[in-house]
Amino acid sequence: MTTLTVNIDNDKDLPVLKEILNRFGLRYKIDKQAGLDKDGEKLYKKLKQSFGEIKEWEAGNVKLQNAKDAIAEIEAELANDI
Repeated sequence: MTTLTVNIDNDKDLPVLKEILNRFGLRYKIDKQAGLDKDGEKLYKKLKQSFGEIKEWEAGNVKLQNAKDAIAEIEAELANDI
């Protein structure tokens, strides 16, 4: 047996996915979760910001900072518990 876990952000998609699973005769379980805690939310926002910055860099809109400065910034954030 194989288990597939899917995170659904849009609740309107749930009925469609349930119908597909039913038509294939697949058993499923729906777990609604409250979301992230404060630390998880902070980390999520930072990661989202980082990915946005990567896209800007790939598009040529951002110049990278010096690696030593970047490491110092990361170390400072880690020392402050993100």
